[in-house]
Amino acid sequence: MTHEPDSVIDPEYDVATPLDLDYYGVFADIPEADKRWWAAARSFGEGLEPRMTEHWEKAEYPTDLVRKAGTMGLFTDGVDVSELGMETLSPMAAGLVNMETSRIDGSLNTALAVQGGLAVRTLALFGSEAQKAEHLAKLVSCETLGAFALTEPTHGSDSVSLETTAELQGDEETGRYIINGAKKWIGNGASGGITFTWARVVGGEHDGNVRCFLVPQETPGYRSEVIQHKASLRAIHQALIQYENVELPAEAVLPLSKTFKDAATVLFATRLGVAWSAVGHAAACVEAALNYSKQRRQFSKPIGAHQLVQERLAFMVSELTSMQLHAKQVTELDAAGKLSGPQASMSKLHNTRKARQIAQVARDMLGGNGILLSNKVARHMADIESAHTYEGTESVQSLIIGRDLTGFSAFA
Repeated sequence: MTHEPDSVIDPEYDVATPLDLDYYGVFADIPEADKRWWAAARSFGEGLEPRMTEHWEKAEYPTDLVRKAGTMGLFTDGVDVSELGMETLSPMAAGLVNMETSRIDGSLNTALAVQGGLAVRTLALFGSEAQKAEHLAKLVSCETLGAFALTEPTHGSDSVSLETTAELQGDEETGRYIINGAKKWIGNGASGGITFTWARVVGGEHDGNVRCFLVPQETPGYRSEVIQHKASLRAIHQALIQYENVELPAEAVLPLSKTFKDAATVLFATRLGVAWSAVGHAAACVEAALNYSKQRRQFSKPIGAHQLVQERLAFMVSELTSMQLHAKQVTELDAAGKLSGPQASMSKLHNTRKARQIAQVARDMLGGNGILLSNKVARHMADIESAHTYEGTESVQSLIIGRDLTGFSAFA
């Protein structure tokens, strides 16, 4: 006969209560409209901690939650959707939504980054009016799941060297393209939607240039499989995709995509989202540690009453405050049209690095309980590893900043 553990023998700890730690009042003066979107994201995430822990452990992708967030307008990532009669999130509102969804779960935030930050943004920036009329509303609501296929199995940091090709047969107005190649780590790439595929054109006026193609995932020759055995972001499915003579009509090209710089434009816009995401992950870890420190007793008193624990809490809050300041400052620059690429890289580099440090200290503070998924720090700690890598590794971000500082490119 099976019995539930006695809570006296094995106590449970409430580590998930939001504390909204803002030691400097960094967010005290943000506009009410932005606070409203933050509150909407908070409302969306209420009560999801146990469910997301289970999905994470089982490597299940909760697409129903993604679609729910889409119907709430949360997955637009600041892309202009006014033509759909919807409110466009300001850069600050988009950042706060990124932060809050990451505080809930990294996989949910990655779904936001893929759907809104990459897929919706790509179509909105580079698609034809006909393409947008057919797909934009469905992508915004998440009725259709969208993927952004740039990274390849052998081209990550050097994605500009991508080898996937789109061979033009006939003329560019009425001809067809044949796509061959492979992509890897593609969120929503095996979820039955559409994949915005970046490929190098062979033939025609744009020979040698990288352009974007709208590929329905049911197209013959498009084969995708969910990547297994991940130790991070387990509650979103990312795919390995193979294109074997995928035949597309000329109208599959996003006409305003001309060169690789257009793909870089999309990635630049999402780099801020990663900086905000890191704030959310770090906040979740600090909240868990602080909540735990008030409940866990050792040596006849709460561990939060011990000097060493208080020193660690002070360290984590000071680092979190630094992250908040970085995120807010670069977002205000973005809203004013003054944000540079290296500045965006600095925010991403700084915040994901600090988030890793905070997660490490929080995990240690929870002792053995820190490795339990139910206490959330281990899940966030693992997911931060992905955030630290995607949209450009620490090394690549450092070289972008270094080139800006010195005037010398160290990439080649």
